[in-house]
Amino acid sequence: MKQMPSRYRARFINSLSGFKSANLIATQDNQGNTNVAIFSSIVHLGASPALVGFIMRPDTGQRHTLDNIIETQTYTINQVSEAFYQQAHQTSARYSIDDSEFDMTGLECGYIDNVPFVKQSNLKYVVKLKEIMPIPLNNTQMVIGEITDVLCEESVIEKDGYIDIEALQTVTISGLDSYHSSQRLSRLSYAKPDIPLHEIESSK
Repeated sequence: MKQMPSRYRARFINSLSGFKSANLIATQDNQGNTNVAIFSSIVHLGASPALVGFIMRPDTGQRHTLDNIIETQTYTINQVSEAFYQQAHQTSARYSIDDSEFDMTGLECGYIDNVPFVKQSNLKYVVKLKEIMPIPLNNTQMVIGEITDVLCEESVIEKDGYIDIEALQTVTISGLDSYHSSQRLSRLSYAKPDIPLHEIESSK
C-alpha cells in the first residue's frame, strides 16, 4: 500500500471501513462567525453520560471547526439527509475563515442557546466539549463531547427509545465522496448466549 499514489491510497483506505455516518458539525467563534463542515467520523462513546467523539485531522493551519470548539466549548452535530447531501458535501471545500459555509452552500443556520445548527437537518444535537485526546501515531485528535440537547421529530422515536433514522431519510458515506441511502433488514432482539443455533439461523 505504501507504493500507491497518495490520493489513490487515501480513497482506498477510507473505503475499507465501509459505511460511515454523514454529519455536519456547526460552530461559531466568540464574534459570531459561523462555520459548518461535514464529518464521517462521529462515534458513540457512551450513553450515561451521553458522549460522542469525532476525529480531527492533523493541523494544517486551517481548522476552523476545532478552533471554534475550543473557543466556545460548544457545537452541534447535524445528521445529513437526502434533501441536502450535495450541499453538505460542498462544506468540505477549503473556504477562507471569512466565508461561512452556511452562506457559501445555501445551508440554513438556526440557533439553540446561541449555538448554531443546520435547519435542514432532521436530527441534530448540542454538544459540550469535554476532552481533546491527541493521537500521536498520526497527529490527529479525538474530540469528545457530551450531548446536552436533542432536536428530533417525536414521531420517529419508538417506544423503546430507538430513533428510526431511515424515516428521516438519513444518508451514509462510503469512502470519501460516495453517498448512500439505506434499507433496514430488521431489528433483532437482545442477543443472549442461551439462544439455540437453529433459532439464530431461522432469523436470516
